[in-house]
Amino acid sequence: MTRKRRSGAVALAAFLAVLAGTATVPAAGADDSSADSADSATAGAADRAALPGIAPRAETAAMFDDDEGGDANADDPAIWRNDADPDASLVIATAKTGGLRVYDLDAEEVQSIPAPEAPGPDDAPGRFNNVDLVHGMKLGPGPADLAVTSDRGSDKLRVHRIDGDRPDAPLTDVTDPSAPWIFSGSQDEVNEESTAYGLATFTDAATGRSYALVSQNATTAIALLELTATANGTVTYRHVRTVELPGTFTMPDGTAWSPCGDPGEGPQVEGMVVDPETDTLFAGQEDVGVWRMPADLTGGPVIQDKVREYGVPAEYDEPSDECVPGEDPGFGGTHVSADVEGLTLLRQDEGDGYLLTSSQGDSSFAAFDREASDDYEYEGGFRVTAASGTLDGSEECDGADVLNEPLGARYPDGLLVVQDGHTEPEDGDREATGFKFVDLADVLDALDD
Repeated sequence: MTRKRRSGAVALAAFLAVLAGTATVPAAGADDSSADSADSATAGAADRAALPGIAPRAETAAMFDDDEGGDANADDPAIWRNDADPDASLVIATAKTGGLRVYDLDAEEVQSIPAPEAPGPDDAPGRFNNVDLVHGMKLGPGPADLAVTSDRGSDKLRVHRIDGDRPDAPLTDVTDPSAPWIFSGSQDEVNEESTAYGLATFTDAATGRSYALVSQNATTAIALLELTATANGTVTYRHVRTVELPGTFTMPDGTAWSPCGDPGEGPQVEGMVVDPETDTLFAGQEDVGVWRMPADLTGGPVIQDKVREYGVPAEYDEPSDECVPGEDPGFGGTHVSADVEGLTLLRQDEGDGYLLTSSQGDSSFAAFDREASDDYEYEGGFRVTAASGTLDGSEECDGADVLNEPLGARYPDGLLVVQDGHTEPEDGDREATGFKFVDLADVLDALDD
């Protein structure tokens, strides 16, 4: 059985043999017998099969990552609430080389913004990877809501002002022309594609300053950037600090393990979210698990939950461009299957709520308690399953966003938007992606069961 290395996705079929041998992490000195491992694997498989299914209410039009489709590939959404008219709220979503898409609550497209063109004939064009929102940043004469996007192709942030009074074109690009590269020192380095990848934003309640946390493709680095407004009404940013997550781990049996990847690449982070009430960053290292740390990156990271494949030895096979796993030693977690992807925070009153995590490898979602006092414990999970023959569920989900606020008549209890890595029906051999809109009331019902 082989594991194919592909950016941002893990094929479930490629890990069936590994998952079948998954066990819980043994305590120090515990007897990690094969019988205990098999019992744990059987119980874990039964728990995953029993996850409740939730049907979406709507879906966006399919995107196709080819010339005819404008090289559009759905990736990450953000939900913007129009406080003046909640029925006119928007979903802003990345389409990679296809740029940005803006949808109304019926999942109908209202605006399409192209990614920047390549600066030169041998350079890559813009590639919008992740998007998050900043609310009430002072910009020009008054506060503005902003959509901030990681541009993987250009190694920059792109910033768009959101204007709910312009229903046909609510986003306006306000990126300052002098905005710097984030991880690169030259265009040649940008072209090597070790560039801006995952993204989360937050505003410091004490200072009112807004920040973006940006991970680097193919490395373990996360950078903290402060967003700043210019006198011209544009937005730029300055580097504050960068941290590196571990790339090699010591197993309970004393052996060293690193996730398998393409030569020279480290285990990267993509899904990230900040809890604004505790200033805690949750970051998903795709083949490792979910970390938490201070959002200002001044404290050490703590791993909160490991993926099931954590600790599984594997070797890269160059002819097939695949990683070939060995025997599972049983050091992995039980709730999330690599890649761990979209992280989003379902906020409730008085600090209650959930950290929702996309378990891309088995097309499910895991919910962890938001509160440290409850030890961020696992609270259950669910799948987004088909509503009908024409409205399918979500498979191999990349990004997700949730908003626990009333959004007019369509979603009075709030909304969850998830990426679908395999929208059906596909158009012949053209693989399709898109986004599914899920009533938050259905999610809460599933988690309360």
